[in-house]
Amino acid sequence: MCVFVLISCKNKSETPRKLISKTEEITFNSFGKEIIADDAIASSSMASHYKSMNVGDSINSKMTAKVNEVCQAKGCWMTLNLEDGNEVMVKFKDYEFFVPKDIAGKEVIVNGKAFVNIVSVEEQIHYAEDAGKTKGEIDQIKDPKKTYSFEADGVLVKQ
Repeated sequence: MCVFVLISCKNKSETPRKLISKTEEITFNSFGKEIIADDAIASSSMASHYKSMNVGDSINSKMTAKVNEVCQAKGCWMTLNLEDGNEVMVKFKDYEFFVPKDIAGKEVIVNGKAFVNIVSVEEQIHYAEDAGKTKGEIDQIKDPKKTYSFEADGVLVKQ
């Protein structure tokens, strides 16, 4: 018996759930697993954790950060600003949910697993195409790249 699994940016829509923080009067749209806004660490603290990690290391974490970019094909990934000149690539656990494509610049809270990995040239090209990069920008991708990554099981988008 042969089983093939194909993972891509599926066209999956989800109605966001509203959540109000228990510590502040802030409203969030919730995607994926229901999480609370409390106890998330700042992106600058997460940047310090990433710097001490090696390829293959991972930690469970919840962090708050500003969105740099979102997959414009489906909302199936996003990059977050770590406030130190670096960013983290966030994908969603088992592609079970996606985020809105128009949240660049908004603050989010992500819950899940932070890790460091090597991204192949092919995968980098795929993400560049999803982001709407120019052919010139895509042509500059020549080498695998060490990246800070995050697999989120839940996301809160601040309104």
